[in-house]
Amino acid sequence: MKQSRTIVELATDDFLRRLRERNASAHTIKAYAGDLDCFAAYIGSLDRPTRDWKTIDHIAIRGFLSHLYDKGLSKTSVARALAAVRSLYRWLAQEGVVEQNPAKLVSTPRLGKKLPRVPTIEEMNSMLDGKMPEVASFPERDRLLFELLYGCGIRNSELVGINLDDISMSNEAILIRGKGKKERYVPFGGSALSALAVYLPWRQQLLATLKNNKSAPGKFVPALLINQRGGRLTTRSVGRIVKRIATAKGLSPEVHPHTLRHAFGTHMLEEGADLRAIQELLGHERLATTQRYTQLSVKHMMNVYDQTHPRAK
Repeated sequence: MKQSRTIVELATDDFLRRLRERNASAHTIKAYAGDLDCFAAYIGSLDRPTRDWKTIDHIAIRGFLSHLYDKGLSKTSVARALAAVRSLYRWLAQEGVVEQNPAKLVSTPRLGKKLPRVPTIEEMNSMLDGKMPEVASFPERDRLLFELLYGCGIRNSELVGINLDDISMSNEAILIRGKGKKERYVPFGGSALSALAVYLPWRQQLLATLKNNKSAPGKFVPALLINQRGGRLTTRSVGRIVKRIATAKGLSPEVHPHTLRHAFGTHMLEEGADLRAIQELLGHERLATTQRYTQLSVKHMMNVYDQTHPRAK
């Protein structure tokens, strides 16, 4: 006999459906789905019946976190699972299903505030000014990929979403579609412009060759960055390309696309850019996100001190 679904499972389905309607990112939806499935399984395994939300209190949620620790999950993963449960309850309250959010009574695991190491300006210039290494399968495209990630500070998902029509050569700006389908224009500099000028003929030649060999995609691909088969480059492929080339250029193997976005914000700040301007360029909704995201370097702090403190002059 098929077991009936629990209230948590049913609520999770509705919650995820609402997230899709609000154009939440696929990554966010996948993360919530995994964490809430674990929560539903745990609640379903409890001895006491859970036919009513009132029976799932903060004690049960703490038990869920303990269960995750017992499974060997890290503090970061447990904190993410708790955030997912809180979001579910917040939505249930909006829908009038529950009156209180018991997950609020559960403390978030204390996480270390270690910031990821960002390559220095000199390291980035050294990597980008030289030739692409032999491991680059499509050097012209891969150089442009790096110039856009670091030169524009865009997300990996935003990079692969760029179409040819999104680029305004005359204005040296790109239309970027960010989280929640929000759009913004991001400027690009001379280095990215030069990389574009080199890459676009290669892109056209590749598609023409594939078409002549009858192996091109069935319809025109509007994507700016394409793979060797003529299809749109994926975020996973971008991650592999960045790691492979960065390592070959002597950077840390921990470098990934988001590292370059972080470097963009940090280096702009070091060179004196206004925090509000960096916020706009990165597409952050809240300034607080930008403040957490960027690192104040010793160089920047010393410059600010020398320029502003009356006793430093």
